[in-house]
Amino acid sequence: MRVTREGHLHQLTWLPRIFPVNCYLIEEEQELTLIDAGMSFSLKGILSQTAKLGKPLTRIILTHGHMDHVGALDALKKEVPEAKVYISERDAALLAGDRSLRADELQTPIKGSVPAKIVTRPDILLHDGDSIGSLTAFSTPGHTPGSMSFQDRRSGALIVGDAFQTFRATAVSGKKVAWFPFPAMATWSPEQALVSAYRLIDLAPSVLAVGHGDLLIAPVEAMKRAAAEAEGQVKGGERVHG
Repeated sequence: MRVTREGHLHQLTWLPRIFPVNCYLIEEEQELTLIDAGMSFSLKGILSQTAKLGKPLTRIILTHGHMDHVGALDALKKEVPEAKVYISERDAALLAGDRSLRADELQTPIKGSVPAKIVTRPDILLHDGDSIGSLTAFSTPGHTPGSMSFQDRRSGALIVGDAFQTFRATAVSGKKVAWFPFPAMATWSPEQALVSAYRLIDLAPSVLAVGHGDLLIAPVEAMKRAAAEAEGQVKGGERVHG
């Protein structure tokens, strides 16, 4: 496991050169928040880094319900039962293995690896604008219907799950990247992902922290370029921003 620190944010990365999977520990004054729970093999590294930081892990926030973001959740909850689990109200269904769509949603099948055997259920269901410690939650559907991103109000760092990737190239979810197309292949709606990408750009993040790839410092221009590329492939070529 590789650890990269940027201010209050600690990026934990497994398989960084082959198939990077990231989790994030956010330091608060007296406690820690974990964003995403990686794969089943991520447990040891999460617990090890938590111990090194010397603060209790009190929150586990999930950006969305795909298996590579929730894989260690059950084992982690057993080790740290007092930690509260957070996920969007919408993707709580995915966490429970339910791929069904709501009547008001684009009727395109949900893609990607949806959990079949996760037994942990969320303690708190998140909505757009909620505050969790120093973080603000933003609804950013596209990769999944209930994907969320989280911005640290202290630093401007933005953790986006799979709304963007930076491995091989900086790209919006749904835009295939050569040699690492997997986030795109698991994207439910490239059109909604693009709308969400523009929303994230408008937040003017200081750091972009993604599910797959390195941290990106001062990322706004790279995010704009990625959004322009994604927009070029959206069906019909119509602008979706502004």
